Amino acid sequence: MARLAVEKLSLESLAVRVSANYSPFWFKSLHFTSNALAKKEHICTDSPENINIIIKSIQSGKTEDELFQSLIRDQACNTIPISHNLVSHLLYRFKDDWKSAFGVFKWAESHPDYQPLSESYDTMLDILGKMKQMDKMKTLLEQMNHRHLVTINSIAKILRRLCGAGKWEEAVMIFDDLHNFGLEKNTESMNILLDTLSKENKVERARNIFLELKSHISPSAHTFNIFIHGWCKVNQVDEAQWTLQEMKGYGFKPSVISYSTIIESYCRHSNFGKVYELLDEMESQNCPANVVTFTTIMSYLTKNKEYTEALQIRERMKMGGCKPDTLFYNALIHTLARAGRVQEARHVFEVEMVNVGVKPQTSTYNSMVAMFCHQGMDQEAIRILEMMESSNLCRPDIQTFSPLLKLCFKTGKTDVLLGYLLDEMINKYHICLDLATYTLLIHGLCRANKCDWAYRFFQEMIGKDIIPRYYTCSLLLDEIKQKNNYAAADHIESYMKHMKSS
Repeated sequence: MARLAVEKLSLESLAVRVSANYSPFWFKSLHFTSNALAKKEHICTDSPENINIIIKSIQSGKTEDELFQSLIRDQACNTIPISHNLVSHLLYRFKDDWKSAFGVFKWAESHPDYQPLSESYDTMLDILGKMKQMDKMKTLLEQMNHRHLVTINSIAKILRRLCGAGKWEEAVMIFDDLHNFGLEKNTESMNILLDTLSKENKVERARNIFLELKSHISPSAHTFNIFIHGWCKVNQVDEAQWTLQEMKGYGFKPSVISYSTIIESYCRHSNFGKVYELLDEMESQNCPANVVTFTTIMSYLTKNKEYTEALQIRERMKMGGCKPDTLFYNALIHTLARAGRVQEARHVFEVEMVNVGVKPQTSTYNSMVAMFCHQGMDQEAIRILEMMESSNLCRPDIQTFSPLLKLCFKTGKTDVLLGYLLDEMINKYHICLDLATYTLLIHGLCRANKCDWAYRFFQEMIGKDIIPRYYTCSLLLDEIKQKNNYAAADHIESYMKHMKSS
């Protein structure tokens, strides 16, 4: 198949797309819409125009109540009919900015003709929990309970976030009080609690709870798979092997998931001899490895720089009649890229996947972008980005742009390329920057002698309650002092003192 014909986007054409006098204070010039946009007729409630009107009214650094009030007072926003799709899109957009997400959620909820779905409440619970806003999360749960909207999925998100914050005792209390939410203690809810505890390295506690409950709540095969995963996570693979035997004692046959979890543990410790032993055991037990198993093994061999052996996994998979999927191809492309076999990786992406009918996902494009960035091939990396944009299969995410941003700083192309990338991320795809991206930008801009721009990112991230690393603050402070920007230096020093005292 001929190589896909995609027009290369040169840095010269980027210069046309980004103003020559591009301001380092990009957020002033990268607003999402003009005031005239508010006067346009809305065809779809979750159209880009409507979404942009709402996003434009969100100001960083405000509390959720202030944001809610600003939305209420915004005449353009209040002409937009609220839909479940609109709310879902906005919550995803602000998934790393809990204040904006909560302000938007309260605004939507306040409309008399709109009642959020349970799924929207669950998303908001998860955002609050992720950002460690536990009191607000629990208050929202009580509000849901009054409206009879709490589901087992709501409880799963609450338990996960409580355990993630080290509050596993509170998670157990929530489980004990399930009847207060109109839910039952049964195998499904027990498994959710056990799984949450195990994933937070509390597998022994989960085991003790199971021993207390097993007399009146029957386990399932999934119960034992939870423990297998939990024991492997805390590096007690022998306990995981014993759980396989216990599973059989309860009449459950170990599945490919059971074996693959233990295989992943051996891979993590580079014990590939045990990996191949388990593969042989699976075949003898008429439980053949699946594409996930092979993908896992290939990925860890690649991580250990065993590229030749990793590529042999592909042949073993073919011999077993196991068909590759998108994630396997992602791993294969990554392996070929790490091995420096760029043209083979390109062939897999542009020819082989097309021939077998496996469609790429965002992660596939990300692998290609990362490969070309690693090789310093910025033109090819941007070409892949444009291919993704025109494919209509998926959208770029923050991982798509991370290697491009790194390459931008590495090559010193901050004046034009960085502006283009930020415009794509923020204005076109409404990607919310996270801690890692803010850190990358601040460090890169400081080293590129653009510390005023870096300081703007610093202000924005702390306005979103994203806490920068202390080293990031220290680096920025040194650069700001060299520029004699005393007001900014005082602000950073004050913030660093607060970090130390909290």
